[in-house]
Amino acid sequence: MSPVDPLSSLLSGIRAEGSVVSHAVLTVPWAVRFADSAPLTMISVLRGGGVLLLPDGTDRAIGAGHTALVRGPGPFHLVDRPATLDSSHAAYEIACFTESPECGGQELGGIRWGADSEQATALIVGAYRAAGRRHERLLRALPPVLVVEEEAEVCAWLETAAADAARLSAGSQALMDRLLDWALVCTLRSWFEKAGADAPSWYRGLADPVLAPALESFHDRPAEPWTVASLAARAGVSRALFAKRFTHLMGRPPLAYVTECRMDEAEALLSDTDLGIAQIARSVGYADAFGFSAAFKRHKGRSPSAYRAAVAVAGTGSLVQVDRRRDTRKSRAPAMEGRQAAR
Repeated sequence: MSPVDPLSSLLSGIRAEGSVVSHAVLTVPWAVRFADSAPLTMISVLRGGGVLLLPDGTDRAIGAGHTALVRGPGPFHLVDRPATLDSSHAAYEIACFTESPECGGQELGGIRWGADSEQATALIVGAYRAAGRRHERLLRALPPVLVVEEEAEVCAWLETAAADAARLSAGSQALMDRLLDWALVCTLRSWFEKAGADAPSWYRGLADPVLAPALESFHDRPAEPWTVASLAARAGVSRALFAKRFTHLMGRPPLAYVTECRMDEAEALLSDTDLGIAQIARSVGYADAFGFSAAFKRHKGRSPSAYRAAVAVAGTGSLVQVDRRRDTRKSRAPAMEGRQAAR
């Protein structure tokens, strides 16, 4: 069995379902408003480019070959240039997750396939919901916006695959869903590899030649009775050296990290599964439910059963692609729909 790394664990279960994401081709001046309150929006620029106007007032230019991930839920814009919002332009709004009168845009001829204008910007856009506590932990590890530059061959492949999916041939829905999943995983891997000090501590640790073997062993078998000595043995160094290096790089002592990971995993299991408390206790390394419950309450502020009850009351969403639940009598609409507005 191959080791399970933290990123794979956090990404597990993230799937696009019923995606209707379009290859949008926009001719200046244009503006796209993202108002879905999506926890995570992915924008791949195949040709052309624009400027992201973020909720905090900052902006970020993105061009051909860039994939941007924008963390929600605040609304934001993508425009050909910032001044466009204050002048007449074609205005689009991405399809909303929820049914709302404000989201009932019409399909526009301006979003089309195969435009050859040198001024046109071609995009692939997708929006994801968080499906559980693991995915929320992943979102917390990300900055408000991150941009990764893809190679030209990747962009060409994306455009070809998206064009094929738009023909609605057999398997096109599954193709588009998996296309977006693949793009999301590749973008996150590329960013984590280049993020340096901005990457979460568990990812930095996996890149360290001393800590990596110990971290891989722990994440592969979290239920084992790990100690500083046993982790150091996996790393092939002394207990003292391992503890010092671990604390310096990870920002906490080894056993504090182990406990934190176990409590986060328990939180996810309580939220996303029907496993009993004793089963969860064993799966995260506790011999009995009593010891686990005491540790969980100490770290999370409430008992496992109280936490599960609170989650049940609050409800949890499922991770799906942009919802298209409005008028099924219309022709198959792209995920980016909207209204033209003269401003």
